[in-house]
Amino acid sequence: MNQRKYFGTDGVRGEVGGPVINAEFALRLGYAAGRVLAQQPAAHGRPMVLIGKDTRISGYMLESALEAGLSAAGVDVLLAGPMPTPAVAYLTRALRLSAGIVISASHNPYQDNGIKFFSERGMKLPDELEARIEAVLHEPVGCERSERLGRARRLNDAAGRYIEFCKSSFPHARDLTGLRIVVDAAHGAAYHVAPDVFRELGAEVHAIGVQPNGMNINHDVGALHPGPVAAAVREHRAHVGIALDGDADRLVMVDGEGRAYNGDELLYVIVRERLARGPVAGVVGTLMTNYAFERAMQALKLPFVRAAVGDRYVMEAMLERGWQFGGESSGHLICLDCHTTGDGIIAALQVLSAMRAQGRALPELLADLRLYPQKMINVPLEPGLDWRTHAGLQQALADVEARLYGRGRTLVRASGTEPKLRLMVEAEDDELASSAVRQLADSLA
Repeated sequence: MNQRKYFGTDGVRGEVGGPVINAEFALRLGYAAGRVLAQQPAAHGRPMVLIGKDTRISGYMLESALEAGLSAAGVDVLLAGPMPTPAVAYLTRALRLSAGIVISASHNPYQDNGIKFFSERGMKLPDELEARIEAVLHEPVGCERSERLGRARRLNDAAGRYIEFCKSSFPHARDLTGLRIVVDAAHGAAYHVAPDVFRELGAEVHAIGVQPNGMNINHDVGALHPGPVAAAVREHRAHVGIALDGDADRLVMVDGEGRAYNGDELLYVIVRERLARGPVAGVVGTLMTNYAFERAMQALKLPFVRAAVGDRYVMEAMLERGWQFGGESSGHLICLDCHTTGDGIIAALQVLSAMRAQGRALPELLADLRLYPQKMINVPLEPGLDWRTHAGLQQALADVEARLYGRGRTLVRASGTEPKLRLMVEAEDDELASSAVRQLADSLA
C-alpha cells in the first residue's frame, strides 16, 4: 500500500490547478472509482454514490467533474451540496449507498482542495479499494452505453437528516435550555447546520463564521483560530464557545472567560462522562497527545495507547482493540458509540452533555487535568546522518529520559516533508522541558 501515488492518509489533496486537484484528474478519479464500485454488490441494484463538499469555490468544478466520471462509469449520484465531512459518512451509511465522496481540504486555506472517500459503512475507504481505484486511474476514460449511464439528483433533505442525527447523540433526558453558546463554523461546510443543532436542543446560539463566499473558509476563524470565538463569547457573555474547522470534523471549545481547550482536554471530559455511565475499555491518542492525558488515563485505570498522527491511524487502533474513544490534540475526536468517524458537532454535544450532567463549567470539569508544557526544536539533518544510531543523541536521550522518569516524555521523529529532525519534550515543569529539549538539540551540534 505504500506504493500508492495519489491517495495519502486522508484521500487526495493539493493545490487547486496542481497535478491532482483539477477538473481532468477529478473526471478520471470519478470514472476509476465508478469502475471499481460497479464490481461491488449494491443495495440499490446499481451503485449509488453521495457527493458532498465544503464551501471552497473550487468545489463546483470538482463536483461536476466527479459527477461526470461516475455517470460515465454507470454509477448513480446523489448531490448533497455543502455538508460536513462526517455528515457524508453518516448519510452514506444511512442511505445504504455504495460510497460517499467529500470534496474538502479540511482546515487548509481555500486555494487547496481534496477528495476523500467513505465506504458503505461510513468509514474511510479500505486500502485495498483505494489501490484498485489507483490502478484504474491509469486506464483511458470510457463511457457506458446511454441506457447504462448513471443519473444524478439532489438530496434536498441532507441537512435536516444530519441535524437530527447529531441531536440523537445527545441524551434524550437532557437539553441545552439556558445555555448561551457561540458557534464558529469557519465559513465552512457546517455554516447552515451547526447553529441549528444547538438551537433545536434549546440553546441560545450566536453564530459566527457562517458567511462563506468561496474564498474565506478557515480564514482567521474556526478551530485553527479560536480568537474570534473567544471574543464573541466574552461579548455575548456566553457560557461556552464551539469552533469547528472547514469540514467540521475538528473541534476546539472555549469557556466563558475565552480560554481555549484542545482535543486532549475535550477527550478527557468525554471519557470521564462515559465512565460515569459505565465501563470504558480504553482510549487511543497519538504520538502528540500530551503526557498529562496519559497520566490521567493511568489514574482512571484505563488502558491508553498512542497511534501515529492522523485520525485514520487513531481509528485503526480503536477498531483493532474494539475501543470506542480516541482523538488528537488538534481536535479530531472519535466516539464510536455515536458515529463511525470523527465529528466536531457530535464531540461538542458530548462535552455539553458532561457539563449538563454534572452542572459544571469546562474549567471545573478540567480542574484535575493540567497539560504539561511542551517544547519543540527542529534540527537540520545532515545528508547521510542516521539519527537512530547517532551516539551523542542516543546518550542524550538516555540521560533526558532518566531525568524525566514519571514526570514527562520525549519524542524524536524525522520530518516527512523536509530534512529536519523534530525534537519534543513534555515535562511537569516548563524549565525542565526547555532544558531537556536543548540538551537533545545540543547533542546533534
